[in-house]
Amino acid sequence: MIIQVRDLRKYFPVRRSWADILRGRSQRFIKAVNGLNFDVRENEVFCLAGESGCGKSTTGRLLIRLLEPTSGKVLFKGRDIYAIPKEKFKEYRKYMQIIFQDPYESLNPRMTVYDLIEEPLRIHNIGDEKERFDLVYQALMDVGLEPPEDFMIRYPHQLSGGQRQRVAIARALILKPEFVVADEPVSMLDVSIRAGILKLMLDLKEKYGLTYLFITHDLSVAYHMCDRLAVMYLGKIVEMGPAEDVILSPLHPYTKALVEAVPKGEPELKDRLKEVPIIGDVPSPIDLPTGCIFSPRCVKRFDLCDKEEPLLLEVGNDRYVACHLFK
Repeated sequence: MIIQVRDLRKYFPVRRSWADILRGRSQRFIKAVNGLNFDVRENEVFCLAGESGCGKSTTGRLLIRLLEPTSGKVLFKGRDIYAIPKEKFKEYRKYMQIIFQDPYESLNPRMTVYDLIEEPLRIHNIGDEKERFDLVYQALMDVGLEPPEDFMIRYPHQLSGGQRQRVAIARALILKPEFVVADEPVSMLDVSIRAGILKLMLDLKEKYGLTYLFITHDLSVAYHMCDRLAVMYLGKIVEMGPAEDVILSPLHPYTKALVEAVPKGEPELKDRLKEVPIIGDVPSPIDLPTGCIFSPRCVKRFDLCDKEEPLLLEVGNDRYVACHLFK
């Protein structure tokens, strides 16, 4: 295992008003990530999927220490990354990188493409000027921005959205990392160019032996991109297993609802499910429901669901589900 996540939690404090303080109200927290346990295997594409606000992007940032956890562990090749002193973590940063969602915001508009991609090499004192030029040149070739000489001198505003994301990918991979978090890397792009970016990422995975944590809200993308899939809801994993099995034969009521929401242009998903209604709205991540977190919206709930939180248990064939229906 390249990544092992153990009881990972991240709570963000809610700002209290003066009235709250004067009335002695206790500090409240947004429970963005609330007790995650999973492993990421070497050279696989592991997907976190779910609606906006479920905690998947926060999880991605925790896995590469862009955020500090409230509690829990993240092991990279057996070593707890949070036990490493911050001044020594720079060396580990080379091995774990991130591709951000928005290529329009993640690139400094005052830097050329060459400077953007070369910057990580300078930060880590890799190579002399000629060696860094050669590495940037090869990185641009790898992501299909050719001829590299034409793109090196451009600024982000002179690039299309797809070209910007290719620059972001080149920058993330310039240090030859082993583990890459891809945070919805195509959600901000035009539909016509998404397939090309996804194919590029898979090609680079095979070429350099990468491991991806792929974050998405689109199960049709997960179906074509990922080896294993974990479905998140309100900071917890409710179902996990091989991506194809989870999407074509979902077990958890929430996963079934997500699959039903996939546009039926996907031939493999047509007629899989007819209708899985969900009651009400997503509960507040501050005041989570007792028992199963999905029970207020689930049409299949029964008494136990409101009283006891289901554990994420294996139900066979590398499938895991947190639901009392499978207890």
